[in-house]
Amino acid sequence: MGSLERIGQEQGTLGRHADLLARVDYRLVESQADREAIFRLRYRAYLKEGMVGPDPHGQVFDRYDELPNSWIIAVYLDGALTSSLRITVASPDQPDCPSMAVFADQLQPLLARGMVIVDPTRFVADPDAVRIPELPYLTLRLANLACEHFGAQIGLASVRVEHQAFYRRVFMTAMAAPRHYPGLMKPIGLMGIDFPALRERIYGRYPFLRSTAAERQRLFTRAALRHAPLLQPQRPSESRAPAASTMLRG
Repeated sequence: MGSLERIGQEQGTLGRHADLLARVDYRLVESQADREAIFRLRYRAYLKEGMVGPDPHGQVFDRYDELPNSWIIAVYLDGALTSSLRITVASPDQPDCPSMAVFADQLQPLLARGMVIVDPTRFVADPDAVRIPELPYLTLRLANLACEHFGAQIGLASVRVEHQAFYRRVFMTAMAAPRHYPGLMKPIGLMGIDFPALRERIYGRYPFLRSTAAERQRLFTRAALRHAPLLQPQRPSESRAPAASTMLRG
């Protein structure tokens, strides 16, 4: 394939992302009914991928869903629940997050240096919905929103080996080899990104990942009001924590 053809395909893909974004509604999950809908979605997605075994309750949840520094967000496409992502924000004051349970040796030194870490987990998509290739980008866009909103130095991805190529396309690098994750039947590895250092490159390649302050506040502030005190939003450039680059060489 020639370079001009590749550029044309990439521009077409970016345009399609923008078109789909207009059809997407991100909603902070707050009611018990909405939470259970997400838990059932997780179960159906994990069961189909062989990540969990059959369970009569048909739900997947854990203690991290209850953390004051966790947000469960539902993604609706054309009004239908299509995917979901949980965002947990770890800091020296609130170090608990899902990836810490498996990769503490990698993450504790970062928190000791005063860093803020966005840990997105429980990324699931409806296994019965029409497959949309852009859906992973549209769902994981939420991690970018969180990095912006909380002034994070590090964004994480705890993923299976077969999914790591996708994350490399958005500038993430390997931090740790796959390990067993509690409750899942397949191991996951840890990937990360120095968000302040790569922020402009990310948006240069994927402009649809940009967000407004109003959008970020709508998704994160309402939960924060119920769980004070929490991290105060700040821009990555305002952070005084040391650069993360040397910690993320994969």
